[in-house]
Amino acid sequence: MNTSSFIVAVRRGWTHTRRPVPSSMVQHCLQSTQPVAAARLPYRVKVSAGKRYAWCACGHSKKQPFCDGAHKSKAPSISPLRFTPDKDRTVMLCACKQTKGAPYCDGSHFKVIFRDLVKSMKCVFK
Repeated sequence: MNTSSFIVAVRRGWTHTRRPVPSSMVQHCLQSTQPVAAARLPYRVKVSAGKRYAWCACGHSKKQPFCDGAHKSKAPSISPLRFTPDKDRTVMLCACKQTKGAPYCDGSHFKVIFRDLVKSMKCVFK
């Protein structure tokens, strides 16, 4: 597997065996009050100074990394984070929803990827 196909596989949430996440696991996550990872890697986004943005904090939005209102039905206890950049720039917005500096990526996705790999390896060696 080359680097670009690995990145695509990780972003889609596949393990190294290229199997998608089981639907039972997805269904369990949809009923949770915890955010779900929209992707394993952050989104690189150009933001404009003075414009208001609503970053999806629940992970259910189809317009990631921004909110589309999906939290109202799928995660009512999680609200989007509204922010206004002070200058025009390109930023990395968190997609794993585990960042401590929301909405910006702080590298927490490496822990998410590692945890997923450990889980998949445990399944292989059972």
